Amino acid sequence: MRAYWYDNLPGDQREPHDSGREVSVDQLSRVGVLYYNYSELEQVDALASERSYKNRDVITVSPSAMGEVYETKVKSFFAEHMHEDEEIRYIRDGKGYFDVRNEGDEWVRILLEKDDLIILPAGIYHRFTTDASNVSIPTHIQLNPKPETNAMQFIVAMRLFKEEPKWTPLNRGPDVDINPYRQEYVDKTLKG
Repeated sequence: MRAYWYDNLPGDQREPHDSGREVSVDQLSRVGVLYYNYSELEQVDALASERSYKNRDVITVSPSAMGEVYETKVKSFFAEHMHEDEEIRYIRDGKGYFDVRNEGDEWVRILLEKDDLIILPAGIYHRFTTDASNVSIPTHIQLNPKPETNAMQFIVAMRLFKEEPKWTPLNRGPDVDINPYRQEYVDKTLKG
């Protein structure tokens, strides 16, 4: 994991957008973001038990796994939104970026790779994108392509849920700013 201030320059969302200004794990925790690095699934199971996560699934975000909807999905993941539940992602392979808003409403970019686990609190504005290696590369020009992974075009993440799996994004706007889960997050985490 590596976290830093997003540079806010125009360009492909999948590029690093690295300002060169690092953000520490302590700074992330001040906005409610928790980070772990677990090489063993048993560690994830223990965290799931401790935090009452009862369900999980695995999602693969890649051109080969998603087909024609890949670009549309990646763009929708990058729309600024929040959830009414914690968002927990355990990266099993590949890499991608989570961007989260800090207390000053600035973007912090978090690069996650294999074995990284992140917990975003309910109510935090955030977005997700794959990294630049996830752009389509025609199979005939890939070096040593692996058909099962479509060479460097993927992120595989385990999603953990307290209840039945759901992913309901609430895109940022005036009506979402007053959402009770957003207000609780602001009052307890950003103002508290």
